[in-house]
Parts: sequence; C-alpha cells; structure tokens
Amino acid sequence: MSAYDTDIPGLVTSLDDGVLRLTFAKPEKRNALDDDVVAGLIDAVDTAGRDEAVRVIVLAGEGDHFCSGFDIVSRNAAGAPRPRAGSIQRRLPSQAHRLIPLILRTQVPVVCMVRGWAAGIGLNLAVAADFTVAASDARFWAPFVGRGFTPDSGATWMLPRRIGDVRARDMILLGRVVDGAEAADWGLVHAAAATDDVDEVAEELIGRLAQAPTVALGLAKWLMHSGRTSPLDDHLHDEAFAMELSSRSDDFKEGLKAFTEKREPQYRGR
Repeated sequence: MSAYDTDIPGLVTSLDDGVLRLTFAKPEKRNALDDDVVAGLIDAVDTAGRDEAVRVIVLAGEGDHFCSGFDIVSRNAAGAPRPRAGSIQRRLPSQAHRLIPLILRTQVPVVCMVRGWAAGIGLNLAVAADFTVAASDARFWAPFVGRGFTPDSGATWMLPRRIGDVRARDMILLGRVVDGAEAADWGLVHAAAATDDVDEVAEELIGRLAQAPTVALGLAKWLMHSGRTSPLDDHLHDEAFAMELSSRSDDFKEGLKAFTEKREPQYRGR
C-alpha cells in the first residue's frame, strides 16, 4: 500500500516513476476543494517532501476545469450549524494557510496543469507552483473582493511579487479575469498552450524535472524562495550551505563525470 493511497472523495493520487500526481476529482463542482481534500493535499505534499521516491509533484483537475476555489456554498448551506466567532482565523492556519507555504517551500518541484477555471485557492495553487502550464483559454480569477470578503491562501503576498502591484490590483481589487495566454505573457504562469496540447507540453516538462538532479533542484528552489526576504549576507551564507550539500550528492558526481566524458548525465535523484 502506497503512503499516498487515500479514500478522500474528490482527490485521486498516484505515484509512478518518481512523479506524484494529485488530481482534484469533483468535476461536477468544477473541482472545488473542501476541508478533507485540503487535508489530503497537505499530507501528500508534506510526505512527498521527505520521500526520496518522489521527484516531481503534479497538480491537475479532472474534466474541463482545474479548480474553482473552495466550496464555500456547501460550507454555508442552509441548515448548516453556524460556527462560533473566530472560526476562520482558527481554521485557516492549519488548512489553506498551511498548504500554500508547503508548496512554496517543499524541495520537490511542483507542476500545475490548468484548463478552464483556476479561481480562489485554485488560482493561488497555480501561482504557488514552480511551473504552471495553462490552456490559452484558461481563466485565472481572484473572486474574493467581488464576493464581499478578503483574499486568503497567500493571494495578496504572491500576486504582487509575481506580476507587480498594478496587475495584482487589477486582479484582486477589480476582479479582472486573466486568460491563459495573457497569464503567460504577464509571467503569472510558466507557459500557455492550446487546450489539446496542455498535456504534451506539461508532460515534457514533468519528464525533464523527473530526470533532473533532484537535490540541487530542491536546494535551488529553497534558495529562490528564502532569498525573497533574506539580506544579501544571509543569502550568500545559504548559497554556500546549499553548495556544500549539493556537491556531496551522487548526482553532482554523475554530472561532473558526464561533463568530462562529453555525454548527457543520467541523474538518479540522489
């Protein structure tokens, strides 16, 4: 039995050849997430970060859409018990506000494949991923303010850093919907492709990452993330630490050997 096997409705997991696929599977709700799915994602990403068998994490949605956000309709359905005051600020740190930092910090590259809507937390997952391949007609949307509440799951931290303050205000304060082609042009996502070509483009990228020097890749990701808030001297210290670790890896030895032998390296992720 795999550590990633789950019976959570709305989440399908699989691990094959170093690629952990986490698929949202509620197409009738445009793959809206609920508490159980978020908890399952947290467990899977956290475990993958320590699992030497995992070299890439892939997030995708079943059907025509990636993820339309959190299923707040079900949570606020008529007859549902009303929580006591303060429930949101108590709940979020262990749910969505744990998931997004995990994706940003895990030393495993994360790839998103987006078709249709990526809204709310779906948008934020796509932005938090290291690489997002989107259909040119996909729709990225931060619906929070337009629905009368404020953003969560890192939207106001990630979007200004990714696309700048002016474009972030368009999306967050004015609710502008950005299609996949424009998202790629802005640098919001890694690449845009025709809907029928998303799988091919994404799988080529996934294959490259799965065959990359995993230790160096993960440490480089860590450096880019931590460097956003580190003074230069601290960051240079971190770079020296990361170089020390990566140069002790088997993949470093293979890369050096392949260079001297003038051939392509065969990295094993160790």
